[in-house]
Amino acid sequence: MTDGSDDVLYPNRDGGRGPKGVSRRRLLAGSAAGAAATAGCTGGDSGADSDGTSENAGDEGAATVFVFNTGDKTVSVVDAATDELVTTTYLGVTSSFPSNQYLPDLLTSTGEAMWLNVDDGVRAIEASSLSELASFETGSGANWQEVTPDGAHLIVSAREPTHKQYRLDADPTSETFGDVTGEIDRKPEGGRGNNDGPGPCDVTVHPDGSYAYVPDIYGDSLTVIDVEAFEVVTQVSVPPVGNAAASPWMATVAWDGSRLLVENNEGEHGTESIWDVSDPAEPEEVARLTADDGLGKLPLTSEIGPDSETGYVFTPDSRSVTVIDLVAAEVTDTIDLGGAAFVGTWGPGREKLYAPVQTDDELKVIDPDENAVTATIAVGSEPYGATAGTVRPEGDVAGSLLATMSTLGVELSEAGTTYCIGNCACGHRL
Repeated sequence: MTDGSDDVLYPNRDGGRGPKGVSRRRLLAGSAAGAAATAGCTGGDSGADSDGTSENAGDEGAATVFVFNTGDKTVSVVDAATDELVTTTYLGVTSSFPSNQYLPDLLTSTGEAMWLNVDDGVRAIEASSLSELASFETGSGANWQEVTPDGAHLIVSAREPTHKQYRLDADPTSETFGDVTGEIDRKPEGGRGNNDGPGPCDVTVHPDGSYAYVPDIYGDSLTVIDVEAFEVVTQVSVPPVGNAAASPWMATVAWDGSRLLVENNEGEHGTESIWDVSDPAEPEEVARLTADDGLGKLPLTSEIGPDSETGYVFTPDSRSVTVIDLVAAEVTDTIDLGGAAFVGTWGPGREKLYAPVQTDDELKVIDPDENAVTATIAVGSEPYGATAGTVRPEGDVAGSLLATMSTLGVELSEAGTTYCIGNCACGHRL
């Protein structure tokens, strides 16, 4: 697959990201005067005070969900205590798969770095100001990243053409914050067909912080990386259950370190693997669920409940979330979302699961005790990725004005596009 024009797994590989554009900071600086003059004329309820700031802005303990809207490069800020929209403001970049596993525990007023997959790499954004803190170009438009539980490292999977793993300093207080501290070239492993590498696709970190798990979509393998030594310690082959290749691509490890969920893009409907990772360096597959077991069509990503016994698998083609009992290894429920949600995030405290429904410009709130949607929040255009924390951005009138302009179709910047924007998701066509 060398020509990205017809590549459903990588629709914007060879173009569409455009040249470097104008940063949010420059846009705000250049438009602040005009924004002040037109304050109050943009319409809508932003949840901000008259001076443009939001209640609890920047405060420690302000439970917040950040929703990245791919349609207009805005971010919607949601109060996770009341499940109400606070504001939608222009960001100038957007992220389909922001770091969101351990970040809700780490994202506070003393550690404010949100890590996003943007452009040809990853970028750190300060939560309170939405300003760029650091960035790193991997040379690939398909990137996934996760912060380690202690917040010390960012582990990155960069797919084709790079086929590399990176480790970055993720501590905002460090003098080397954002620097690369480790690198693994995966190209020598090769890949299925004419792919020139295994295609590391997603990364999830064991809760003890020692190991990271990487599904390889073109290598049909699950790779285990020693985080401190930053080297591959185990690689397990993932055979298919049918005639098509297994193509593992996304994964989530349980909070107690006992189980690992892996989404496989195999066959027409896709499958879901449950792995035993009680020995973190030696994962063993214990079950493979298919459509015959009640799994939704083409599972894309997953989250695991706070009890570590329940999995929530996002199946956008079925417009639902499949609920899995990880102990019994069986599908127990299906949550109808009414539209396509590709990812989800737990709010601070892991009390509720939030699912951006891209096709409806909404954020669904899921109660894990009821396995049901309990609230629907209108957000920005084509929401995709989401993360959370206990810090809230300082509102500004200029950002709200730019959000309105972007929503109306004004192209403010060509920068900051992300892998799988629009109605696509690594092979999903809605």
